[in-house]
Amino acid sequence: MKILVLGAGRMGRGAAYDLIHNSPAVESVTIADYDLVKAETVAANINSPKIRIKQIDVSNYADVAALMRGHDAAISCVNYWYNLELSKAAIETGTNFCDLGGNNYVVDAQLALDAAAKNAGINIIPDCGLAPGMVSVLAMHGANRFEEIEEIHIRVGGLPQNPKPPLNYQLVFSVEGLINEYVETARVIRGGEITEVGSMTELETLKFDDFPALEAFQTSGGTSTLPDTFFGKIKELDYKTIRYAGHCEKFKTLIDLGLCSSEEIIADNVKIKPRKVLGELLQRNLPADEPDYVLIRLECVGTKDGERKRLRYDIVDKYDDAADLSAMMRTTAFPASIIAQMAVRGETNLRGATPQEKAIDADRFVAELARRNIVINESEITD
Repeated sequence: MKILVLGAGRMGRGAAYDLIHNSPAVESVTIADYDLVKAETVAANINSPKIRIKQIDVSNYADVAALMRGHDAAISCVNYWYNLELSKAAIETGTNFCDLGGNNYVVDAQLALDAAAKNAGINIIPDCGLAPGMVSVLAMHGANRFEEIEEIHIRVGGLPQNPKPPLNYQLVFSVEGLINEYVETARVIRGGEITEVGSMTELETLKFDDFPALEAFQTSGGTSTLPDTFFGKIKELDYKTIRYAGHCEKFKTLIDLGLCSSEEIIADNVKIKPRKVLGELLQRNLPADEPDYVLIRLECVGTKDGERKRLRYDIVDKYDDAADLSAMMRTTAFPASIIAQMAVRGETNLRGATPQEKAIDADRFVAELARRNIVINESEITD
């Protein structure tokens, strides 16, 4: 199979690495980016004769469509606002497509292309990164273990191995995506109804072995399509982001001061958007690309074998120094690569523009994670 990777950033490199080193059925990988030097750097890092590079402006629909032709699948590792038009190009060219998501409104517009994608005989699967993404499929995997499912609780975080003040956080993906998660509302199921709650709220503590104190709080986007998928089937569903203790209060102060606002203000006769300034300062002052962890805790509660039980999945992934891949790259880009390949092989549950938890065979997906040493530690207790 021939796969196109759009974007030569961290996640584009992670996807290309997986396609080359973990995917024997892949014949060739095209890495495309507006910055040809970035694409060349990724190609040199992976160092495989299967890789070719291409310069592309993803906002140019005609050029993107021309590039997609001849590929079995395309993986979007560019900013979320391009994904709707990229999905349309994929339908026009009959190319399976998945992306890393990042915005519920864009995802809704992509899913509205379902009939056209079915007619084209392809899969359009948004939100195929970590969260949303991998955890959505894991939620379905866990739910399938119960005769009757009542609750699903998802906790996910990317943490530096060596936290540094003031935020004890490092940038592991787009700063725009980070701010979105912290300021937009979160969709949850409460008492069987879909509702919204504010981000940076409902702070809780949690423990992982060998880690210091951790906290989790509501953030936007992590549930993605799960509330719609499980509506009418469960009573409670939520997603929270994991950070080192104290992070939430510090960042919420920045939000409360208006530093995440996109409304222009005038300072010294210059119009500026506080959010843009904050984003620039975060990129300048926070570490990036240092050794990291990704922590995942997913709990399902329901009836199993006639008893009310709680099933817990824990994943602790860490920076791979041999491959120079962060845990965030492994747990975000690898799932997208797995899903793209499943679509090409016809291993999805259905065609069309569909949420990953519906389209992806959860057992097969979990087996592919294990093959990449992304290991689920499972425990079960009777409530």
